[in-house]
Amino acid sequence: MTTADMIITAATVHTLDGAGSGARSVAIADGYIVAVGNQADTRAWRGAATDVIDLGNGTLTPGLIDGHIHPVTGLNLTYGTDLSGVRDLEALRETLSRASESIDIDGWIRGWGLDPNVFGDLPVTHAPIVAAIGSSIPVFIEMFDAHSALVSPEALRRAGITGPREFAQHSRIVCDESGTPTGHLLEPAAMALVREILPRESTQSRRIRLRAILDGMAAVGITAANAMDFEGDSSDLMFDLESDRDLPIHLRFAPFCLPGSDRATLDHIIELQSTCGRRWRVDGVKFMMDGTIDGGTAWLDEPDTHGESTAPFWPDPAEYRRAAMYLAQHGVPIVTHAIGDAGVRYALDTLSLAALPPSGARHRIEHIETLPDDLVHRFAEHGVVASMQPTHCTHYTRADHTDNWSTRLGPERAARAFRTRDIRDNGGTLALGSDWPVAPYDPRAILADAQLRRPAGHPDIEPVCPKQSLSALMALEGYTTHAATAAGQSALTGRIAVGMRADLTAFIVDPLQAPPDELADAPIALTVNTGRITHRHN
Repeated sequence: MTTADMIITAATVHTLDGAGSGARSVAIADGYIVAVGNQADTRAWRGAATDVIDLGNGTLTPGLIDGHIHPVTGLNLTYGTDLSGVRDLEALRETLSRASESIDIDGWIRGWGLDPNVFGDLPVTHAPIVAAIGSSIPVFIEMFDAHSALVSPEALRRAGITGPREFAQHSRIVCDESGTPTGHLLEPAAMALVREILPRESTQSRRIRLRAILDGMAAVGITAANAMDFEGDSSDLMFDLESDRDLPIHLRFAPFCLPGSDRATLDHIIELQSTCGRRWRVDGVKFMMDGTIDGGTAWLDEPDTHGESTAPFWPDPAEYRRAAMYLAQHGVPIVTHAIGDAGVRYALDTLSLAALPPSGARHRIEHIETLPDDLVHRFAEHGVVASMQPTHCTHYTRADHTDNWSTRLGPERAARAFRTRDIRDNGGTLALGSDWPVAPYDPRAILADAQLRRPAGHPDIEPVCPKQSLSALMALEGYTTHAATAAGQSALTGRIAVGMRADLTAFIVDPLQAPPDELADAPIALTVNTGRITHRHN
């Protein structure tokens, strides 16, 4: 055989290819796996220049694939002060007060990651902003779900927002009983009114931050990800990054298709499918069928306890169906954000009729937060991928239903939350991911939370719907074999076998044997992408 460029040996190698568990070593040449065997075999593969890496008691698995991230739009969503750790209104006021002491030269205060549970039973308004810093400073806070924002009175004034408006998509300026905006903006069209007047970050700063984000993902074992964006300067950023050096992870982009998209827009999305670099490509289109349960913009069969979440993101959902069918006929994989039961049903009905891409990629539905029994089996029946994020459940909902998400749904619908195990047990393909920056991208915690149904490292917290717990193998498959199948790449990645691309993740502990709480904190020993080391634990 060809002399290996690299040989990796480990106490345990989980190939996930169904060929048994006797492997202890993997040989790599020209970016691909050329041999899998035991440690005695390495002598035959080794040459004078071969890099031999012994992981000792470590465990080697296929490279981890995040099913859902927002790397470019995430730059906008994570600019400013991190508010994700704020747990009550007093902490929010204190954080904003500190931020006002060092306002950017542009005069704005920016924040991100704020959880609406901070407000408890109170409405989400700019009252805490005014209490902390007054009403004369423009403030834009991205809420944790990336579907809503909280802005100050001065930001409203600068954007010319004085009352409610009608939008071409399901978006809303929240107003009080007198018709005065409260500062709470729901969904993209409303948020854009303020976002469009925000000072622009320099291209160089965005480039540096994006590189750091991708390097950070490689450092926790990620070798590829499905990027749910390709807007704005995405193309320029990606080509610019690759002019410097290879990306540390593979990226598969799905640009947005929004309500009101005409035939020219749809044809442009089709044309974008040929856009690619060495380690990234456009392969799909992203639709939003609804918004979020927390913001009252999901699409539910019955209203939530506030009387909200009754309408789709597309005012005419048939327009979504026509656009999705047209793009599918032209070979574009369809990705649909659908959170509420009505939204998931409509998306399943649509995708069950859509032509399959010749690439082998699957159509998919993202999030699927509350799912009635009659829909569970339909993912396997129609070959539609369920793309889900376990930490959305464990970070933002509670077993006692006292969180905002659960109280809006009521106990019956909250009891059918994030049904990952039911989808797997019914034969569905389940791709797991983070939805970064909505939740952290570290797959170790996500693998753990998928098994625990509570935050890793917090055994005192009661699990949410524990019957939906995944086995350790199911969780790992969600980041490997199932993720590769979803992308139509099961012949290229997701397993350790001869001929596969050498995308590999090495754990200090065995992710199939270690207690999940231990797995969440155990270092990643090594990450390899296309035969090149992108991370090595010191």
